[in-house]
Amino acid sequence: MARFHNSKTKVFVKPIVKKQQQQQQQQQQQPNVDHITGNKIPKSFVFSRGKLPGPLRQLQMDLRKLMLPYTALKLKEKKRNNLKDFLNVAGPMGVTHFLILSKTETSPVLRVAKTPQGPTLTFKIHEYSLAVDIAQSQLRPRCPQDLFKNPPLIVLSGFAAADEQLRLTTMMFKNIFPDIDINTVKLSSCQRIVLLNYNKDTKLIDFRHYSIRLQPVGISRRIRKFVQNHQVPDLRNLQDVSDFITKAGYGSESEADEEAATVTLTSDLSRVNRASTKSAVKLQEIGPRMTLQLTKIEGGLCSGEVMFSEYEAMVAIRKSQAMRRVMKRKMVRIVMTMMKRITTKIWKKVKKISALAKWKVQYNFHFLIK
Repeated sequence: MARFHNSKTKVFVKPIVKKQQQQQQQQQQQPNVDHITGNKIPKSFVFSRGKLPGPLRQLQMDLRKLMLPYTALKLKEKKRNNLKDFLNVAGPMGVTHFLILSKTETSPVLRVAKTPQGPTLTFKIHEYSLAVDIAQSQLRPRCPQDLFKNPPLIVLSGFAAADEQLRLTTMMFKNIFPDIDINTVKLSSCQRIVLLNYNKDTKLIDFRHYSIRLQPVGISRRIRKFVQNHQVPDLRNLQDVSDFITKAGYGSESEADEEAATVTLTSDLSRVNRASTKSAVKLQEIGPRMTLQLTKIEGGLCSGEVMFSEYEAMVAIRKSQAMRRVMKRKMVRIVMTMMKRITTKIWKKVKKISALAKWKVQYNFHFLIK
């Protein structure tokens, strides 16, 4: 039999939400103020100025992943966009920092700026390695899905100096990432760490990005994998279950149980890492890796008064050294001219004296003859 269609009944149609609208909703859902510390959560834009080669484009994406979750991972740029366009969008979205990549004739440059009025720190990138290169160099690369759900911790080493530029660098990098309350922070949210090490001799900053993982002390790798993966082990080549436990050693050369690298957990983190048990802290590099040099500090947003310039300081030192050399040459010339004058005067006097003495000798000789 044929079915009659009732025109009065309304069919419910599920609205189609575009991906851009979903991303905007997710960004709007992100809080601007930390409900625990009460401080404003820093957010960032990572973009480029000018045309970048392929490796630097990938470095830009690696920096965006590093700054997750409080950054725009799929930020779209156009050639006609200028700095004011990004600044106008940054205000309503609560963006506090800009990370700008560019390429000069000599080397890549990374600028870290505080919005909306600065300051701006300019770094020269001497060397860099992408996250893909670091993962390919490792035997067992580790990058779980929930690794970038929480912001990384930051550790600064070697910045305890009296120089004003190092103080500004320390404050800038501290304020890029959210503050952490030690009393209320959850250990499960501490999964990444950013390490900045300043070398006083070379004046270079080593930038590293690691993932943090905890391994229980005194448990073999087979048992740990069995508990974590919930998979039935392969016991076909074993005679007893005890062989599965005793065959695998307790740790390896890369998993040595050192007292300095072990901690006692205060809460449960997983099925393996339980409270009041000792676990070894392991750091695995996930990239990117950079070697930076601070070259300039500007008072405004990519403009304004130059508060520090490495090149100007070098030029000033070279000018002072050149002035000293010129002064030394002038002093030598002055001394040489004075010596010449003195010697010429002395020589004239000697000639006069010798001529007078010769005349006296001739006069006396003629007097005696007469």
